[in-house]
Amino acid sequence: MQAYDPYSIGDRFAPGDWQRPATCGPNGANCVEVNLADRESIGLRDGKLPGSPVLVFDAREWEDFVASVRAGQFG
Repeated sequence: MQAYDPYSIGDRFAPGDWQRPATCGPNGANCVEVNLADRESIGLRDGKLPGSPVLVFDAREWEDFVASVRAGQFG
């Protein structure tokens, strides 16, 4: 795993490539945004704070994270 500065790594992701679930609604409260433009570096950030720190996952880490979310490990 490569170390990144979570406050500056967001500049690496194109602003128009961030996505949020449709269930978030227009205000984006309590939602995250994901940037899947580059499947080797996936970004995750707070949906209501575009300048927030970005968590970066490689493809394998992202798959493991999504599997954990689906299994209810973060609920």
